[in-house]
Amino acid sequence: MTALALICLIAAIIAEVTATISLRMATSGSKLWWFAVGGGYLLAFIMLSVVLAEGVALGVAYGIWAAAGVAITAILSRMFFKEPLTWIMSLGLILIVGGVLLIEFGAAH
Repeated sequence: MTALALICLIAAIIAEVTATISLRMATSGSKLWWFAVGGGYLLAFIMLSVVLAEGVALGVAYGIWAAAGVAITAILSRMFFKEPLTWIMSLGLILIVGGVLLIEFGAAH
């Protein structure tokens, strides 16, 4: 993975998580949050397309993006919104991340 692909993948993850957290805020707060939702998802997909253009396999790029997004969103929703994060849910997050790592390592050969 090139440095540009890695930077864009991190940006895509941050943008997607920001958009998802903003989506939660938009449903219960100011409607201005919808701008953050739309902008965040748009930026996430643009950055993800750059990652793919850099030659990263779709399964690897999407797997990392989705798994990181799920894990970070679950942790932030616990912190910001006091939503549940049980040990079983935490185990599920660990398994998701482990599965993506296996896909990444498998794609390297």
